[in-house]
Amino acid sequence: MRKAIQLLGIVMLLQGVSGAIDHLAFQPFLGLFLNLFNRVIVSHVDFLAEHALYANLSLATLGVVVAVAADRARPS
Repeated sequence: MRKAIQLLGIVMLLQGVSGAIDHLAFQPFLGLFLNLFNRVIVSHVDFLAEHALYANLSLATLGVVVAVAADRARPS
């Protein structure tokens, strides 16, 4: 289960960084998957749409926190 949560954290990190890059410039690599958060969620929530760069960077930060927390959790 820890590995699945770590993978989720890494995917969140990649989507956040990719969305930030897409917001600043064009992102050609795996755009359909990596920009899913940026194009589906951020564009439909007015508060996040106004602060898209911060939303994507927050997602990347949260991804790092999730991955590190899953790594430090003790196996049960």
